[in-house]
Amino acid sequence: MQSSSLLLAGGAVAGGLSVARAAHSFGSDTIRVGLIGCGGRGTGAVTQALSTVDGEVRLTAMGDLFEDRMQTAFRTIKSKHPDRVDVTRDTRFVGFDAYQKVLQADVDVVILATPPGFRPLHFEAAVDVGKHVFMEKPVATDAPGVRRVLAANAIAKHNGLAVSVGLQRHHEARYRQCVAQLHGGMIGDVIMSRAYWNGSGIWVRPRQQNDTELQYQCRNWYYFNWLCGDHITEQHVHNLDVINWVMDGFPVEAQGQGGRQVRTGEDTGQIFDHHFVEYTYDGGAKLISQCRHMKGCWNSVGEYVHGTRGYAIVNKAEIYDHQDNLIWKSDAAVEQGKGWQQQHHDLFAALRRGESPNEADYGAHSTMTAIMGRMATYGGKVVRWDDAIHSDIALADFDSLRSWDDVPPVLPADDGSYPVAVPGKTIVV
Repeated sequence: MQSSSLLLAGGAVAGGLSVARAAHSFGSDTIRVGLIGCGGRGTGAVTQALSTVDGEVRLTAMGDLFEDRMQTAFRTIKSKHPDRVDVTRDTRFVGFDAYQKVLQADVDVVILATPPGFRPLHFEAAVDVGKHVFMEKPVATDAPGVRRVLAANAIAKHNGLAVSVGLQRHHEARYRQCVAQLHGGMIGDVIMSRAYWNGSGIWVRPRQQNDTELQYQCRNWYYFNWLCGDHITEQHVHNLDVINWVMDGFPVEAQGQGGRQVRTGEDTGQIFDHHFVEYTYDGGAKLISQCRHMKGCWNSVGEYVHGTRGYAIVNKAEIYDHQDNLIWKSDAAVEQGKGWQQQHHDLFAALRRGESPNEADYGAHSTMTAIMGRMATYGGKVVRWDDAIHSDIALADFDSLRSWDDVPPVLPADDGSYPVAVPGKTIVV
């Protein structure tokens, strides 16, 4: 377990990028990539890695829990980059040990894009064998997982391994320019922020005939906390991360409320459909956070920062004074999805220069910010950072999973429903 002082020290540069020298500079050499987790995000991440410039990148190994997901990903990636896929039948792996086989293959960089509950295990294993890493957000679903990532990342930094995290707003010019203006004092001292991910929801994957319980949950992973962490963690982490970046740290406490108003049908597992959290940062500044999955409601995805001399709409890269006069606007082009691609351009360019950028500490702290918010809404009480980060409540033992006949950490009741948090009763810390 990491000490509180070490965790706090990492948070002091929550928006910053740690860059060290790598043990090896790739220069113009081919960089070989392995993919662990072949769903939509893994497919997209590999496609973006193979689209980088200034040198050749090749996909050489793939692994997933499900054969059909891996085959679909293979065909999709091959259709977009037919000359950059060197994956053979011998380097396509299926099962709970597929990640180990990918890591043992001839790869320099591994992309971790499984459901996030597996992330700490896979990241630790990648670091242990000296691989550079791109891992999707969030980096864990519980506090023990966050601590495991932070501990592994200390080794990664010591060994000169690059670690990129899929919080792509850090790589978008408009966000970077706007945050720089805020850090430069354009709106004065920050008093309050607002962050939103209010949308209509996400896919559902119904139970298939002959599925074991573990197979069903892993396919429909978004709706089970041990795999997903709830949408406040899996999705809203993007917006919470932006505010941590602006604040150059993470909150010291949170309180909030949430529940399941419309997410009550079959195949909706455990997660809430709405969360409202009030976070407090050191010094007293507040963050008002909303995330919702409901159709027919007001939708908003973005971040707002209010200061003593004005306010910023960060996602639009615009800053106003208190009379609503526009006083600054980014001159960078608006390019939808550019951050997803740019983060791979930045990672692979750094590797070719012999640098090891490392984003895992702020990725872990932003993940923990989201988890603390979930703790607050599930428990209905004030949750403090030091208590949250040191919680020993683990949602699953991922190291012990070996086969589809294993028993998952949550099981349905006789009526098919799954355990759902009850504020005021559920123990979260």
